[in-house]
Amino acid sequence: MINCYFKSPKEKKSYYQQKKLEMLNYIKDSLERKIASITASIEVLESQISRDKKVEETN
Repeated sequence: MINCYFKSPKEKKSYYQQKKLEMLNYIKDSLERKIASITASIEVLESQISRDKKVEETN
């Protein structure tokens, strides 16, 4: 654990709030990347399904 020396309880609280905010933003960024990946996969799959339906209709 990090040894931090704070001048006041308010400073300590502020420090831990900032660290919590950084952690939550990191988690949010990670989830946004995963959502973007899933969204792209869905779009590709939908276009493949659409393309395959058009091929079946022409045959």
